[in-house]
Amino acid sequence: MGLFSTGSDGKKVFYKTDDEIEMMRQANLVVSKTLAYVASILKPGITGRTIDEKAEEFIRDHGGRPAFKGYNDFPSSLCVSYNDIVVHGIPSAREFREGDIVSVDCGVELNGYFGDAAFTFAFQDVPEPVMELLRVTYASLYKGLEQAVAGKRVGDISFAIQYYCEREHPYSVVRELVGHGVGRYLHEDPEVPNYGKRGKGPLMQSGLVLAVEPMINLGRKEVFQHEDGWTIHTRDRKPSAHFEHSVAVRKEKPDILSTHEYLLEEIKNNPELKEVLPKN
Repeated sequence: MGLFSTGSDGKKVFYKTDDEIEMMRQANLVVSKTLAYVASILKPGITGRTIDEKAEEFIRDHGGRPAFKGYNDFPSSLCVSYNDIVVHGIPSAREFREGDIVSVDCGVELNGYFGDAAFTFAFQDVPEPVMELLRVTYASLYKGLEQAVAGKRVGDISFAIQYYCEREHPYSVVRELVGHGVGRYLHEDPEVPNYGKRGKGPLMQSGLVLAVEPMINLGRKEVFQHEDGWTIHTRDRKPSAHFEHSVAVRKEKPDILSTHEYLLEEIKNNPELKEVLPKN
């Protein structure tokens, strides 16, 4: 769940012990398996509300608590955002249609720790220009994650994502929404923008856990909030893609706590869905 970029809320930065990181890995495992379950049932004709209800049952059956439900009065367990909805879509009775892209963002609390990850799914009739947006956004997530190493700065993550999406490709990075720290709280400091300068921002040390989540638009970067107080649309109503992992900063290399491995297998087994992995 992307955090609005409104400056620091005064919280200190929490560094996690190895034991705490393992607890977070377990929470993220439930998140990852929930997203895979969604991939197994996602098809044209199903509604976001149905997916949300089934996902909540899945999370609770695995000992977790849906982290988003009730968070600042958010009414659902998942954020389900399709087409021009960037993030924070409230699952509704609208049936998904051929040609839709659908971002599913899932958060779980397990044993007092939070996991957070997201994936944008594509049905078979999604046109190639939109598929390329998804592939580039997915690749940009890993460009950012590569920078989550002790001694680097948050701006190194931000720059890597922005440079890849806006300089190497013709897309736009959303400015109003950012990634965030995660741990015993769903949203912790520091904020993790998807745009910025190398060598700037908070210094990352081993034990910091971040939710890195590029939100990238096919058209212009501007967005607006729906009157429901949650749903974020692109201003030009062109499609937007969103992918997310939770990652622990380490000295040698990033330790990605969530995984898309399970859902990628389910996509292969679901004839209604298209693969979104980068071609190269």
